[in-house]
Amino acid sequence: MINSNLRRKLSKIKIILTDVDGVLTDGGMYYTKEGDVMKKFHARDGMGVTLLRKNNIPTIIVTKEKNQIIKKWSKKMNVKKLYDGVQMKETVLEKICNEFSLKPSEVAFIGDDVNDLGLLKIVGFSATPYDGHEIVKKTVDYICKTSGGHAVFREIADLVLIQLKKTGSR
Repeated sequence: MINSNLRRKLSKIKIILTDVDGVLTDGGMYYTKEGDVMKKFHARDGMGVTLLRKNNIPTIIVTKEKNQIIKKWSKKMNVKKLYDGVQMKETVLEKICNEFSLKPSEVAFIGDDVNDLGLLKIVGFSATPYDGHEIVKKTVDYICKTSGGHAVFREIADLVLIQLKKTGSR
């Protein structure tokens, strides 16, 4: 059940930022015998990106990882922007707000671990997967019903889109 405070925060969201490992993926890294890393993404998360885009809500990935798999998935899903190799994720918020003419209160972020805390604390709406780190769970506005890699992004996209329909904004 979403309380009135969460509904108010969700109704302001104009862009969604997300981490990759532990959010869009289950956090597992699969290695081939050649040493290639593989990741599994959920198809529903891709649909979440599409549904948000159709409602003029861009998706931005913010991750400390820097690899071709994330770049390829981002491009295939038409993610608006990819910030990869970011060690201090909170440093991208001002840049994003300036580029998209937004206030931090209009930005959502989904993260799962301690390196996400800085950004989770300064956005308008913060969320973590059901299996996010305990410290993160104590910090965020919303704990998802699903675990990382199991359509967490889609869960948040749906919450934002439901509020958008209810308020009729944008």
